[in-house]
Amino acid sequence: MTPKQAAIEALELRTPPGLVPAFDLEFQLTEEAFGRSFHSPGEFRNASSKERERMIAENAELYVLIAERYDWNIIMDTHSPDERGIVETAAAIRKLVGDRYLFIVHGDATWAIPDGQHMVEFALAFYERPDEMKRLADERVDRALERGKRLVDGGVDGFALCADYCFNDGPFFSPSMFREFVTPYLARLIEGYRRMGAYTIKHTDGNIMPILDQLVECRPHGLHSLDPQGGVDIAEVKRLYGDRVCLCGNVNCGLMQTGTDEEVIASARYALEHGMPGGGYIFSLSNVVFKGMPLERYELVQRIRHEIGWYHRPASVDGEGGR
Repeated sequence: MTPKQAAIEALELRTPPGLVPAFDLEFQLTEEAFGRSFHSPGEFRNASSKERERMIAENAELYVLIAERYDWNIIMDTHSPDERGIVETAAAIRKLVGDRYLFIVHGDATWAIPDGQHMVEFALAFYERPDEMKRLADERVDRALERGKRLVDGGVDGFALCADYCFNDGPFFSPSMFREFVTPYLARLIEGYRRMGAYTIKHTDGNIMPILDQLVECRPHGLHSLDPQGGVDIAEVKRLYGDRVCLCGNVNCGLMQTGTDEEVIASARYALEHGMPGGGYIFSLSNVVFKGMPLERYELVQRIRHEIGWYHRPASVDGEGGR
């Protein structure tokens, strides 16, 4: 079974053979791990077609290096400059390794927590102009699905829906407002992607518990990040909805930089021990592999996965991860 096939098994709520599937939304430690960086979208602006082709190929190679070193099942493209670049990156990855990894990109269109400069105006709009905000929400979903169709036709396998809805102490929208202004549009977006044959992983940080039922109701294949810093207990989410959505997470990102090795190990073990039973689980951090995190900490987490994260452990496996 390829890493992609194992990821699909998990997203379809089945138990893949072998090592529990894994990925992270972004890997920002490429300099530390490989001595090189991704080409950013800005670098493509004035590039010639030949330079563009080279940068796309180098980004694709780096995505594959990360996936191979850390036994990821999913590659998420966060560095392509435009739609064409995403399609070109998908093709470049498949030229290197075939259809080995599930290839996903950003694809959310729903209302999320605004930046601090516009929070008051944003909040007022839902009270003063609710019909306009619903119309805009519909238009955003329409555009996202049009883009999604082009990307799926171009080789994309799925979408990470990365609109953040929650702070550590709860959702930005009350559950009733979320029901009115977000849930119908998230459900329509996910259903549209499903009709294309694409997989969806809904990401939001923070305390999702007051709106967890609505998120699951929208039928994403996966739910990320199950944020322990927002008080989300993966064991409780597994008990409530483990038979309805694949859980993705939830190693505590905060501990990766400020905790002890023992705390990091305990968080990784807890995620694996409570996420894995019965399948429908993908191992990841509770956010991204961020710049400033010691690489050794991420490799420690991967070693724990290789020690205890097996559904079926081949006799030849020595248990060493994060090579």
